[in-house]
Amino acid sequence: MADLLLSWRFWALLSAGFAAATAILAKVGIDGVAPDVATFIRTVVILLLTGAIVVTAGQASDLGRVSTKNLVFLTLSGLATGASWLCYFRALALGEAARVAPLDKLSVVLVAVFGVLFLGERLAPHHWAGVALIAAGAGLLAWRT
Repeated sequence: MADLLLSWRFWALLSAGFAAATAILAKVGIDGVAPDVATFIRTVVILLLTGAIVVTAGQASDLGRVSTKNLVFLTLSGLATGASWLCYFRALALGEAARVAPLDKLSVVLVAVFGVLFLGERLAPHHWAGVALIAAGAGLLAWRT
């Protein structure tokens, strides 16, 4: 069990499950609510939840160990997350969750490309094939019949 909790695959799959639940719950919750208001409510909940986790886990002292570089990049990441969520909720308000979420997951394709371009990561040909299949699948799901 300890090995499972240390596996990045376990946490990535759990993240995918929660992301799927997020799309469905948000689609129901956004009905009759402005997308920006819905994003704000979601963000407050996340802030409270993660704040409670940091305090409960005894990690509050780690806040003092955040370097300037960490702070700059985490702030930029937070801004990108906020922009992503605002766009995502707007898309959910206008479209079907089963078509919005897969198109949103083109982020997987972009992460692969950006990882190679900006982080020096390397992907094998079969990885690129997987990236291409994700892109094709997202396109097919988003395509209007």
